[in-house]
Amino acid sequence: MSERESFDGLLVGWLLLAAVVAPVLVRVSAPYGRHARAGWGPTLPDRAGWVLMEAPAPLVYGLCWALGDRPFDLVPLAFLAMWQGHYLYRAFVYPLRLPRTGKRMPVAIALSGALFNVGNAWLGGRWLNTLSPERPPAWLLDPRFLAGLGLFTAGMVVNRRSDAILRGLRRPGETGYRIPEGGLYRYVSSPNYLGEIAEWTGWAIATWSLPGLAFAVWTAANLAPRALAHHRWYLQEFPEYPRERRALIPGIW
Repeated sequence: MSERESFDGLLVGWLLLAAVVAPVLVRVSAPYGRHARAGWGPTLPDRAGWVLMEAPAPLVYGLCWALGDRPFDLVPLAFLAMWQGHYLYRAFVYPLRLPRTGKRMPVAIALSGALFNVGNAWLGGRWLNTLSPERPPAWLLDPRFLAGLGLFTAGMVVNRRSDAILRGLRRPGETGYRIPEGGLYRYVSSPNYLGEIAEWTGWAIATWSLPGLAFAVWTAANLAPRALAHHRWYLQEFPEYPRERRALIPGIW
């Protein structure tokens, strides 16, 4: 069996696994953050957990780029810049900005997230840097790339702005939760997740690839159920929570 045949089989299996995982996550919220609970084994500080969980994504994709067949072609470099623009922040900047609240993350959750990121980074990185047909520099002016880059950038802005609003809710030394206000929090409970889903949908369009689509599907499969869990949690914890807000999509869901 050739590498391409093996790759295609793994990609199909990866997509099917997303279809299985999404309904499970609707019923069982991953036990970290506001949904933390006992019974999930050893834990580690949440900052360390985030680094362990997210760092494989920029490292594996960067390795696929460096060892690929076209590391200095313009299109792979553009894809590398998009990927690393998200994940260097998510893996190494975001954790350092988390407030010191003493919260912990189960090691099992951090490791499962790390494996998820290894899979997505390898599928995308191997395809775009070696296995896919070569794309000329003109691809960077293709409407699909430009539309995808625009959506990716807008999603990144929403994601980081929403994270900043959440960080600003706590005063020094506080560990509790407050109702977030401002930005897209006026309309949905988890605009940070909406932004991230928009990012990777944009990535799928910009790369115009099945691995890109698979990552967008997986992002929605992970984050849409968690957005719903956050929304239900807010409604239960805060009687004054704005009833007009939706979980993820303004005015719809």
